[in-house]
Amino acid sequence: MKGYIISGIQQMGIGVMNVEEAWKWYIKQFGMDCRIFEDEAVAKLMLPHTGGEPRSRHAVLALNLQSGGGFEIWQHTGREPLKIKEEIRIGDLGIIACKIKAKNVLQTLKTFQENGLAVPSDVVKDPSDRNIFFMKDPYGNIFQIVEATDWFRDEKKNTGGSYGAIIGVTDVNKARIVYSDILGYDKVIYDTTEVYNDLSNLPGGNNECRRVLLRRSEPFVGAFSKALGDSEIELISTPGVAGKRIYEGRIWGDPGFIHLCYDMHGMDNLRNYCESKGFPFTVDTKKSQEGNSFDMGEAAGHFSYIQDPDGTLIEFVETHKVPILKKFGWYLDLRKRDPNKSLPDWIVKTLRFSRVKS
Repeated sequence: MKGYIISGIQQMGIGVMNVEEAWKWYIKQFGMDCRIFEDEAVAKLMLPHTGGEPRSRHAVLALNLQSGGGFEIWQHTGREPLKIKEEIRIGDLGIIACKIKAKNVLQTLKTFQENGLAVPSDVVKDPSDRNIFFMKDPYGNIFQIVEATDWFRDEKKNTGGSYGAIIGVTDVNKARIVYSDILGYDKVIYDTTEVYNDLSNLPGGNNECRRVLLRRSEPFVGAFSKALGDSEIELISTPGVAGKRIYEGRIWGDPGFIHLCYDMHGMDNLRNYCESKGFPFTVDTKKSQEGNSFDMGEAAGHFSYIQDPDGTLIEFVETHKVPILKKFGWYLDLRKRDPNKSLPDWIVKTLRFSRVKS
């Protein structure tokens, strides 16, 4: 027994130049309108990934309550965020794209076209014969829109939230120790090597590459598992084409996809298991706080990080306190609950009262 629980993707971390501007766009286009927390503070515990120095930042955790993981929208405030010099290409190492779940991919594309976004003229098929399309936000981040069937709440939106990621790796088999063994994406949907039509409009997309789409054979469980929903990880490698590390020469929080974060329970057992697999925690607030909850402003808990074999950051958050109805001072203490059980739907749905408008 591994002794820990993964409850789903809590959020995709997105470094931006301006939190307020980016959040408005993500609310309007992806429905990320439930504010779980907003905090301006100094990130003191991320020194291995922030150049050895504490960094002032402004961060928002926002959720689309229809289903899916949220976005942690993150801006350096004590230094000028450093943008990537060259656009991201297929073959680069790190988080290449964030997957976004949609009820109907064709309808979603039509809506984005009506909104005047720079999107393709039509959908394409991925190797599993599923309708998808790629798009970019105004800041150059790539999103893959994919069809999904698991929904927590109907809010008449075209999309939900984060549904996973496309991650560039040098060696798929080594990377699967993290993504299949530690995170549990053990079911292979496809594993093929060729030149792919659906990638052709992306930089580097005309190169031959190996693509492995992974899902979990076991469903997520835990307090927020029903709202976070299913997810998938797609690993891409391009043998013979030397890609760059997306965050080479930059630090955590600089613009782009900074990490992929999982909601979980059982931090001590997770630490032991990751170490046994050769992926020790690089950040561990439970140890640094001597077991006390780390205060995240309007929420509290423990968080930790590991790196995959190519340095991509995976975050784990064990939530202790989360705001439900902040206006009335109602905060939920998850330490008093069975970690295997989902929260009652009515409790999670009260998060709608934290909704903000773009």
